[in-house]
Amino acid sequence: MSTYALNKLILQRLKFTPSQILAFGFGGLIFFGACLLMLPGVTVNGVGLKFVDALFTATSAVCVTGLVVVDTGTVFNIYGQLVIIGLIQAGGLGIMTIAVLFALLMGKKIHLRERLLVQEALNQFDLQGVVRLTKYVINLTLLIEFIGGTILALRLVQDLGWAKGFYFGYWHAISSFCNAGFDLFGEYKSITGYVDDWTVNLVIGGLIILGGIGFTVIADVYQKRSFRKLSLHSKVVLAMSAILIAGGAILIFIFEYRNPSTMADLTFHGKILAAFFQSVTTRTAGYNTLPIGELYQQTLFLMIIFMFIGASPASTGGGVKTTSVAVIAAAVWSMVKGSETPQLFERRLAEQIVYKAFTLMFFSLLLITVVTMGMCITEDAPFLNIMFEVTSAFGTVGLSTGITQGLTVPGKIMIIITMFAGRVGPLTLAFALGQKKIKAIYKNPEGKVMIG
Repeated sequence: MSTYALNKLILQRLKFTPSQILAFGFGGLIFFGACLLMLPGVTVNGVGLKFVDALFTATSAVCVTGLVVVDTGTVFNIYGQLVIIGLIQAGGLGIMTIAVLFALLMGKKIHLRERLLVQEALNQFDLQGVVRLTKYVINLTLLIEFIGGTILALRLVQDLGWAKGFYFGYWHAISSFCNAGFDLFGEYKSITGYVDDWTVNLVIGGLIILGGIGFTVIADVYQKRSFRKLSLHSKVVLAMSAILIAGGAILIFIFEYRNPSTMADLTFHGKILAAFFQSVTTRTAGYNTLPIGELYQQTLFLMIIFMFIGASPASTGGGVKTTSVAVIAAAVWSMVKGSETPQLFERRLAEQIVYKAFTLMFFSLLLITVVTMGMCITEDAPFLNIMFEVTSAFGTVGLSTGITQGLTVPGKIMIIITMFAGRVGPLTLAFALGQKKIKAIYKNPEGKVMIG
């Protein structure tokens, strides 16, 4: 019996829910990656990583986060770096996307159960066209990474030579589009050496934006090519992304303009680039051109808010998602106006969507609050730095004020759990750990509670 048929038989017998399968799939890939990173042949010193560090690195790679306890560029040799970029690619595409790819390559038919899993993984409303969308996701990902990698490689060749330049170009293109934030430049400095470089900033920033808005939005834009004709989902994602990127860039520019440790010595165009790039990367990516630990507190707090919001559904990023924030804002505005139902772009929002958005927000805030309080006990670092680290892990961003390498073992474990929850999704994880939904056959009497 083939592995594919065996896995299918096991799923049918155990009757796991889609949420459970996705959670177990990500967990299995993380454990496999951790085992690979413990091998002596993947590190420069020939020793391999300790289990906790290997698990942390594998989780960060699969969950496309970018937080690191060891420097990727100096600790790992080329084999270790290829393992990490492979985990990033698998994590960015998603477990079920990879599974469907292998099934298609083997000539297998995609049955209803697999389609349900893909629907859950890609956050689709129905089953129609999910296999076609999966093929589109794979082809689009490879095309964008190739184009971005080529442009980036041609730029880096000037500094690093042909072999290293092309290797770095394609490696960082994959990491950027998957919103992972891992880099090979060493000494935990990310791409700070290219703070005023237009090519590097715009290419990596563009890859991050494309990876963060979601595959369904890219497909919708390509097919409709008119904002008016786009679906409501695409309109909300594009509008929210534009508002957050522009608003974040303006505020960071104002906050850091005279900071002698970050932007004060840059040229005017360098300051614009730095503000734009930090606004883009804060959402999901984890690259930075300014030293995060030197930013003013108001900038760090702004970044915490942006990291919490994160990317968009069906993308490579984490967070509560742009659409959730838009739905909650519409619901609040509807309540303020006294309207019966919230609306976005002249479309009424279903009550279930509003409930789901508020539930996601509640679970996300609860997770960040609990982990932050726990790490305040275990870690010797300022509160804002700890909260920044936890929110970065939840949003699968990967930015850090510099405390990651000094985390205690309990602190690393809490960040691992937070990264996993952020990538899989708090609601998906809650459904995976909880019971199957049972439809009520009766309703309790209505009660009233005073609010405010």
